[in-house]
Amino acid sequence: MKVIEHISKSNGTLFSFEIVPPPRGKTITAVTDVVETLLPHNPSWIDVTAHPAGAYYNERPDGTIERKIYKKRPGTIGICGVIQNRFRVDTVTHLLTQGFTKEETEDAMIELNFLGIHNVLALRGDGLNYNKQYDKSRSVNHYAIDLVKQINDVKNGKFLDELSQSLPLDFGVGVAGYPEKHFEAPSLKLDIQHLKDKVDAGADYIATQMFFKNDKYFEFVSLCREAGINVPIVPGIKVIKNLKQFNSVPSNFYVDFPDEFVEEAHANPNHVEEIGIRYAIKQCEELVNAKVPSLHFYVMNDAKSVAQVVKKFF
Repeated sequence: MKVIEHISKSNGTLFSFEIVPPPRGKTITAVTDVVETLLPHNPSWIDVTAHPAGAYYNERPDGTIERKIYKKRPGTIGICGVIQNRFRVDTVTHLLTQGFTKEETEDAMIELNFLGIHNVLALRGDGLNYNKQYDKSRSVNHYAIDLVKQINDVKNGKFLDELSQSLPLDFGVGVAGYPEKHFEAPSLKLDIQHLKDKVDAGADYIATQMFFKNDKYFEFVSLCREAGINVPIVPGIKVIKNLKQFNSVPSNFYVDFPDEFVEEAHANPNHVEEIGIRYAIKQCEELVNAKVPSLHFYVMNDAKSVAQVVKKFF
């Protein structure tokens, strides 16, 4: 079932989760353990992030430097297939423009359709740490809107090349929204206009970046509606569990923490996890009361803290 169908059929707030593939060399058990922790909390869907290859440098014994390019977290499509077909939970595969050609994206969608997966999140992704050289016979999507347009083409049966007896591939499409503005956007207003362009190009719903001030989300939704964006806007939630995250989260995701949350955590460094859980519950209660379509938890691989929050709503 598509995400938009889950939302339209629900009479209340749903719960969805986002996980990352395990590091290169790990097994699928690292993922299935996380999913099994989340299953009692009725996940409507689970996102699985995608990661392009990156360049990594290694010094040889003779002192020379070699460059290797490989994916640190491979297996997104396979993980989605395991979750959806083993646990019977719909999955959302992240598709990126950065590091992937249009041809690779089309191949991924064909593979996803074969596995019975019909949800994708269209993202530009983080910048590559090396200058990837593309074969001249291949093409690329530069921005998320280009990716949305390609997905929409495939939904209408339009492929990059003529495929024998090809049929349209029906995908539900999500895109990212930023209540505190994408860090590269010159203004929130322009950022929302770009978001509207993605919706007009075929996106069914918006999943927001994590935030810790609900008023930022409510203001964002209001501005989106004023701009003519009428698709569901799913809020992103992150449960904080240690002091280091008060530095790493803002630097990586460009979000702000409430003063009182920061002050309480720093005043009680041995109890940050329980403070984070308590704060997330309070944040979620207000969002549920506001009848948001779903609470989307950025689990990473820390399912236990998230489970402590979600169980309060069952």
